[in-house]
Amino acid sequence: MIQVTDRPLSIDDCVRAVQSPDCGGIAVFVGTVRDNSEGKATDHLEYEAYTEMAEETIASIAGEASSRWPIAKYAVQHRTGELGIGEISVVVAVSAPHRPEAFDACRYIIDQLKARAPIWKKESGESGEVWVGGPGELG
Repeated sequence: MIQVTDRPLSIDDCVRAVQSPDCGGIAVFVGTVRDNSEGKATDHLEYEAYTEMAEETIASIAGEASSRWPIAKYAVQHRTGELGIGEISVVVAVSAPHRPEAFDACRYIIDQLKARAPIWKKESGESGEVWVGGPGELG
């Protein structure tokens, strides 16, 4: 399951999507909107994406992870639109026979997603509005 959507994300849906009777490890990363950035207050974030390309890029990244680790299944959801403090912006879930591979693959997917997927983030807060991150920047 790979989704870039303007709807709220579901950790439970991602976990259900990756459950497998032959896997003993499920690793989940959940990214949420925090109330600060580089020491300055943040009111909310806004995410924009080139949805089709973002989903293709995430699928490619997950395929790379599958070739490096014995992943049974993966699920990735990324939110677009305006998100308030505490809202979930991204969920990555990975199942594997054992926990080390699940952790490693999950970390690889989120790190590469942040670096390569055409998804952009605008922070709004005490410093005004500023676009940060996006492909080529780890944020």
